[in-house]
Amino acid sequence: MFAVPHHVAIVMDGNGRWAIRRFLPRAAGHKKGMDALRACVRRCGERGVKVLTVFAFSSENWNRPAEEVSSLMALLMHALAREVPLLSEEGVRVHFVGDRTALPEMVRNGLANAERATAANTRLICNVCFNYGGRWDIAQAAAKLAAAGEPITESSLAGAMALAHVPDPDLIIRTGGERRLSNFLLWQSAYTELYFSDKLWPDFDAAALDEALADYATRERRFGKTTEQVAPRAKRLVA
Repeated sequence: MFAVPHHVAIVMDGNGRWAIRRFLPRAAGHKKGMDALRACVRRCGERGVKVLTVFAFSSENWNRPAEEVSSLMALLMHALAREVPLLSEEGVRVHFVGDRTALPEMVRNGLANAERATAANTRLICNVCFNYGGRWDIAQAAAKLAAAGEPITESSLAGAMALAHVPDPDLIIRTGGERRLSNFLLWQSAYTELYFSDKLWPDFDAAALDEALADYATRERRFGKTTEQVAPRAKRLVA
């Protein structure tokens, strides 16, 4: 039995390399990655995770080949039509996080419709970071406060962030073998536990997720305090 993080965030890295190793177009890797995400959402719900945040498309991904960006947009629209009804049946609330101003109108409408369709669900919140960057998030929060004439403090900035509706992540998982955050949740990750997996995202299955959760359970989270100061706390346990 082990403690389960309330909020898990994932940098889903490795779709393109997964496809290239199989002599497939990169789009095939992204499609396979969608299958892995579907399974991960279900597994997180089963394990008692209450918030899942995934990095689907960064603000820097616009620099990729136009054909790949176009295929990602098409995959998103397909996923909205196919996956959102299934997620809603499983009690998942979908929330899209990122700058929508640069997205095509059809995509913006699709995101808004998905959020409305799942707004009443409470089993699991799934934040999909699309056209998102950690620096953008901090800048937009500061700009929002400045426009409203409010003082910019640590507390006010936190409340203006794009993920202010959920607690900061307890655990960030990055797949694909890289060891960096790549502009993901820079503000929110100040005290987040980090876990890096060499598995490419399409290969990150239920067993790999459980390994990450088990590793998290071994961490001592002190938040600047000493071990002696950290009092035993009741934790949610799973078999």
